[in-house]
Amino acid sequence: MSDTKFQASEAFAMASNDRTDGNATVPPPRSAIHSGDNSVWADASPLLHAACQDLKEGELIHGDNFNLYAAMSALEIMDPKMDSGIACKYYSLEEAIEDGAAPIPISVDKTTDVRCTIDIMDHLLACEVFSICCLALLNLSKNYIFSHLYLSCHLTWQATWHKGHSLAQTVYSCLYLLQTERTSSHALLHSYCKVIQETCKEVLSVVSDARTHEEEDLFTMSYGLPLGGNGDEKCLSMLNAVEETVSRQLRACKASSSKKRVSEDIEPLQNNPDLEEGYCKALLCRLRFRKHFYHLLISMRRPQGRGLELGRKHIASCIAEIDSIRKSSMFLRARAQEISGQNRSNTTASGNQPIGFDASINCRLAAPTPPRAIEILSWEKALDYFVKLLQDLDHICSYTLDPSLEAALLFVVNFQKSQPDLVSRAHLQILLVQGGKLYGREPIFSVVIRAAGLPEFTKSHVIQENEFMVQLGQLVINLLKILCTNAAWQRRKLGKMLQDWRVTYVQLELAFEKEFGETSNISDNKLIHVFWQHISITIFQQILPWVEEQTYWIAYRFLILGFELELYSVHDYCMVYWYIYAVLTKLAEKKHIRMAMSSGTAKKKTKKKRDYLKDARTDYQIPAAVLFLQSQIYLAEGLSMMLAALRNEHKLVPPQSPFNTEREVFMQQFELLQKACLPDHVSYVTFKESTIHADFSTQVLSDHFKEAHRIAKDVKSSFAHDADMMAEIRRIEQVAEHNNIALNVISRVGALEPSLKISFTFTHHPFFATAIVKRS
Repeated sequence: MSDTKFQASEAFAMASNDRTDGNATVPPPRSAIHSGDNSVWADASPLLHAACQDLKEGELIHGDNFNLYAAMSALEIMDPKMDSGIACKYYSLEEAIEDGAAPIPISVDKTTDVRCTIDIMDHLLACEVFSICCLALLNLSKNYIFSHLYLSCHLTWQATWHKGHSLAQTVYSCLYLLQTERTSSHALLHSYCKVIQETCKEVLSVVSDARTHEEEDLFTMSYGLPLGGNGDEKCLSMLNAVEETVSRQLRACKASSSKKRVSEDIEPLQNNPDLEEGYCKALLCRLRFRKHFYHLLISMRRPQGRGLELGRKHIASCIAEIDSIRKSSMFLRARAQEISGQNRSNTTASGNQPIGFDASINCRLAAPTPPRAIEILSWEKALDYFVKLLQDLDHICSYTLDPSLEAALLFVVNFQKSQPDLVSRAHLQILLVQGGKLYGREPIFSVVIRAAGLPEFTKSHVIQENEFMVQLGQLVINLLKILCTNAAWQRRKLGKMLQDWRVTYVQLELAFEKEFGETSNISDNKLIHVFWQHISITIFQQILPWVEEQTYWIAYRFLILGFELELYSVHDYCMVYWYIYAVLTKLAEKKHIRMAMSSGTAKKKTKKKRDYLKDARTDYQIPAAVLFLQSQIYLAEGLSMMLAALRNEHKLVPPQSPFNTEREVFMQQFELLQKACLPDHVSYVTFKESTIHADFSTQVLSDHFKEAHRIAKDVKSSFAHDADMMAEIRRIEQVAEHNNIALNVISRVGALEPSLKISFTFTHHPFFATAIVKRS
C-alpha cells in the first residue's frame, strides 16, 4: 500500500511535466499547495480533464512497468476510506485549543452556550452517520488510467462511519471528544461526549466480534483515539444526572407558566425565560435518544438473546425521541434566524455551523496523501439513517429464535432484502452464532439432526464426535455467518464454500459405506449388541440427502445474488435461467427424498411394515415445499427457452459482446459451480444442446408458464399463514401470467416481425424476468 501511494506522488510529479499520450496540449498546473516543509502538491486537474476528453471508454494510458493489475491497485490511493489527506488547519489538538477552536465554557452568554451545545450534539450525530469526501480525481464508472492514477472529471464519494469511513475523520473530528476531561465543568457536554465514546466502543466491539469489518473496510483501529473505557455504569450515571437536572428545569418552566410556585434553588439553563422550555425540550430528547440507543446496544449483546425484548422497548423509545428531535428543529431554526441569519450548514437542526470541529485534526494518524476535504451531509439524513437502523434492529429483536435451521436461514435471507447496514448485520450474526451454538443455546449437531428429520434421541449419539460431522457443523456455522454479510461479499464466499460442502458430502458418504460394511459382516446373533451401529447408518442415510439439499440451496442462492448485484447482461439471462433450472431441479429432488425419508421414519414408529408399504403406494402426496420449487423450475425453464428462441432468431438487443465468446461467458459466470460439479454432468455443451433448437413454433414454451402459474395457485392454501411465502407466490403468478401473454403476442404477430421489440424487466419479481413486447 505504501508503494502504491509513493507511485501516486510520482504521478503528480509527472503530471506537472509532460503528457504521455502525445495528442492534446495540456496547460501546466495552475497552483501549488504547500502542505509541509519538504513537499509541494501540484494541481493536476486541468491535465486530468484533458486526458479524459481525449480518451475513449476502455482506453488506457500507462507508463513503463505499470500493468492493469497495478492500475486497479491504484484505485485505493484516492479512496476516502483509506485516504484522509494532509491539508491541516491545526497540526495538533493543543494548537487548536490555544487558538480557541474548542472553548470551555462555549460562551459567557448562557443562551448562546446552550444553543451551541445543541449544535455540537446534532453535528456529532451527523458525523457518526454521514460523511462525504469530495474528490476531483476519481470516477469508478470509467476505465481511464493516467500513469499511476485512475482518472475522472467529477465524482463525490459518499460514505459513513458505520459504512466504512474513518472514525478519526468523522466522529472524532470533534475536539471536545479528544480531551473529554476539559469538558468536566460543562455537565451537558461532558455527559454527551462520554456516551458518544461508549457508543463508538460498543459499535466497534460488535463489528469486530462478528469479524465482518473487512467486507466494507470499517475502521476498527482506534489510532489511539480516546474511546470509552469507564464502562456503562459511570457513563449512564452522568447522563441520568444531567437528564434529571434538565427535566426538573422543564417542570419548573411549565409550573411557572401556569403561575404555580416554583422552588428558587432551580437555576435556569439560559437567560431568556421565554426560550427556556424550548431549549429544555430540545436537550432532553437528544439526551434521552443517546441513553436509549446505548441501552439498546448493550441489551442486544446479552447472551442467548435474553436482551431482545428489552431492546425492542429501547428501540420504541429511540424512535419516539427522534420524532421529538425533528419537532425541535422549528424552534431552533427560529432562534438561528434571529441570531445568525442565513448561515446554515444543514448538519444541525438550527442550521448554524457548530463550534469545536476540525475534520483534518487527525489526518496525520494516517499515511500522508494528496489534500482532501471532508464535508458532512445533512442532519435530516442522519436522522433518517438512524430510523432505518432502528427498524432493522427491531426486526432482529422481534425474531422468535426458532431452533429450526431452515427457519433461521429463511429469516436471514428475508432480513437481507431490506439491505440492512453493517452494524445491524453484525448484531444478527452475533445473535445467531454464539460459542459455536445456534443462539448460544442449541449445539450445531442437534440443529443438523433436527434439520435432517432424525429422531430427538439421536442427538446424544456418539457419531457427533465423527470428524466429518464436526466439519459439517463448522460449515453450517460458516454458512450462517456468510449470509449475514453484504451481497457482494456473500456471493463470493458462498461460491467458494460450495466445494467444501461437496467434499464433506463425499467424505460422509465414504464414512457411511465403511460403517455399513463393518455392520453387515456381523453375524445375526450379535446384531443386538450393535444397535447403535444401525442407528449410525440411519443417521448417515438421513444426513446425506440433507447435505446435498443444502449444497444445492447454496448454489441457488449464489445464482440469484447475481441479479441483485447486476452481474448478468441480457444475453447472459438464457444461460443463467438454464442453470437455475438445473440447480432447482436437483434441489427439489433432494428435498423430496429427504422429506420422504423423514416421513417414512415417523410412520415406521406407529405402523406395521405391511401398512407402511400400502400407505407409501396410495396416500403419499408431494409436499408443498417441493411443489413450490416445482413452480420455480417451470418458470426458470420457460424463461430459458424463451430467451434461447429469441437468441436463435436474433431478436435480442444489444448484440453479444465482441470481447467474450458465449463459452467464455458461461465459464466466467459458473466457474465456481463447475469446479464443485454442481450439478453433475452439466457443462456448456449440455447448455447448447438444450437450447440450440428452441423456437416459438411449438406450444412447449407457453406450457412452462402455464404449469408454473397452475402449481403456484394450487400451493397457496398450504402457505396461507405465511405472509412472505404468499407474497412470493403472488410474484411468481404475475411473472408466469405476463410471460404467457407475451408469448401469445409473439406467436400471433410472428417473432421475425421487424417492428416487434422485446425487452425484459424485473418489475414483478427481483430475479425472474418479465417479457415486454412492443411495436416500434
